[in-house]
Amino acid sequence: MVTRSDDDRVAVVTLDSPANRNALSRRLVTELAAHLDDLARDESLHGVLLRSSHRVFCAGADLKEAAIVDMTESARGIVDLQRRIAALPVPVLVRLDGPVRAGGLGLVAAADVVVCRDDVSFALTEVRLGLAAAAISIPLRHRLSGRTASDWFLTGRAFTADEARAGGLVTHVVDEAGMDTAVAAVLDDLRAGARQGLVAAKALLAADLLASFDADGEAMARLSGELFASPLAQERMAAALRR
Repeated sequence: MVTRSDDDRVAVVTLDSPANRNALSRRLVTELAAHLDDLARDESLHGVLLRSSHRVFCAGADLKEAAIVDMTESARGIVDLQRRIAALPVPVLVRLDGPVRAGGLGLVAAADVVVCRDDVSFALTEVRLGLAAAAISIPLRHRLSGRTASDWFLTGRAFTADEARAGGLVTHVVDEAGMDTAVAAVLDDLRAGARQGLVAAKALLAADLLASFDADGEAMARLSGELFASPLAQERMAAALRR
């Protein structure tokens, strides 16, 4: 479900759960967290590439699982996962070749650099299910302007790669033919840096975000769990699954 390979001081971590479009199931979250623990201890690394094995990067919460598990605990796991990405000593580059929905945007926002294909779409669809983007709000509010956050959080509409770049969610937008070159260029730049400098620079940049996780993470997980457990959300999630 989550695999790792290595390429000249870069760890390549791949989300590989096409059956549920890399939804944030407990298994995927647990496996990705375990890989991040290993990466944090690997002093050979200059960077991490996080990508999907197929076109969809992440579909958000696993709605089938949400009906049967404690979603407060699941939300705690997602908050913790995002914090681990932000706290990783070396930079994390996300490659986006296809759609990102709901909780998947939290992984993107927690990363340091994002290379995105120009036809990728995004949406924070939580409000349409009677939910709020609570567990992922911490890194998103860190990256986005207040007006952009209000637009995306409150409307639930789909938005484009260009809008994502303008809003501060992604770094580079390129066409399909240019993706490999753009990703390779960022990774080569990370390899050219001294690890000591990369670690120090990332720590400076991530300090405020990590403090926000520590201050607000538990409250956001509880809010998320309460909303998922509500009769309205359960009804709307069931209807979405039937569709």
